[in-house]
Amino acid sequence: MSLAVPNSPLKVEEMMGRGRGMVASQPLKAGEIILRDSPILLYSALPFSTQSLSSSSSCFCYHCFRTLPPSLQGDSSSPTVLCPSCPHHRFCSVTCLSKAQNSSHSLWLCQALSHLEANSQLLEQPLERQVQARFLIASYNLANISPSDFQILLSLQGSSDDATIAAAQFLHPLISSLFALSSVNPHNGFSLELTSVLLAKDKLNAFGLMQPFFEDDDQRSVRAYGIYPYASFFNHDCLPNACRFDYVDSGPPGDFCNTDFIIRMIHDVPQGREICLSYFPVNENYSSRQKRLLEDYGFNCNCDRCNVESNWSDNDSVVEDNAEFEEEVMDEDQYENEAMVASDSDNNPHGDDNDFPHAYFFLKYMCDRKNCWGTLAPLPPLGDSPPNVMECNVCGKLKSDDDLDTDEGQDEVPMED
Repeated sequence: MSLAVPNSPLKVEEMMGRGRGMVASQPLKAGEIILRDSPILLYSALPFSTQSLSSSSSCFCYHCFRTLPPSLQGDSSSPTVLCPSCPHHRFCSVTCLSKAQNSSHSLWLCQALSHLEANSQLLEQPLERQVQARFLIASYNLANISPSDFQILLSLQGSSDDATIAAAQFLHPLISSLFALSSVNPHNGFSLELTSVLLAKDKLNAFGLMQPFFEDDDQRSVRAYGIYPYASFFNHDCLPNACRFDYVDSGPPGDFCNTDFIIRMIHDVPQGREICLSYFPVNENYSSRQKRLLEDYGFNCNCDRCNVESNWSDNDSVVEDNAEFEEEVMDEDQYENEAMVASDSDNNPHGDDNDFPHAYFFLKYMCDRKNCWGTLAPLPPLGDSPPNVMECNVCGKLKSDDDLDTDEGQDEVPMED
């Protein structure tokens, strides 16, 4: 049984051994936008702090999570973008504040966060536990302001396990005490079991909205997390055929679609092919990928790339291996042809007779900018003309598809802020 995705050439189907997944309902072209998805829930990824507006939480609008201009980050003379009920949250505009007060920053949520900001027991917890508290507050606020979206959240994949039960046992008493602050009454009833279930949904379905990219920063972190109802159906592949773009800091103020996800095709695929994203940067080596997928998502990956790399005697960085391979034997035309053949194969999209089937992927689709490791996807095609410029989904660099051999920076087209 399949479910059509609204305004998208995709459908949701049960995949053998993989749960639900996204499948192309028609042939898809490189660069084609296959999904625009809006979050039903957004919450900060930053720790609680008693430092109020002097903390890093003041760097982002608490509703749309845009980076605030320096003049607004700590300027107490700008009361119009300061939450009138607490000293902890700023907004990029009066309009954003107004929208937040009716949704993501309701009076109860504001009061609840203020109480947690002063809770010494929570402040002593690691960042993960503090962010889980933010998620639970946002989830129960969602149950109150949009019961239908709360039901969508509960319908997503994720079941309680020992880890989420342990987290719920700590967080449930903290969160349940906050309902005395207001007349909030979640439609599903507030219980330890529901708290554990919600944490399981968060673990498997939350997407990170990253902080701005800087070349000299190799520890780029998450500014916020979001639950995207349709994007959550994408399964993982270590050589994805699509990738996600977000433009949180792009667009004019007042554009409240800045937290939407745009999913674009990396290369052509035929009708019926499963469409997959990579849940993390594609440069990670085999052992790191397997560890992350098992710990964070509860499965071992058996994609074509992992099947090849599992037999390697030395799981060094794939980037280093690719560089050596490229210097010694890379013939771009040869791999161009192999990639085209692979794209036409329904059974094995990465080929059967190549000991290093992802060499071409790294050469063409991985950004070479310092500390980026993003994935390049063609810009949306115009008419029948194939796109010849690709965009990085991390740093925004634009690169000509025809100049793969040029030195770094020679073929770049800078993105405007």
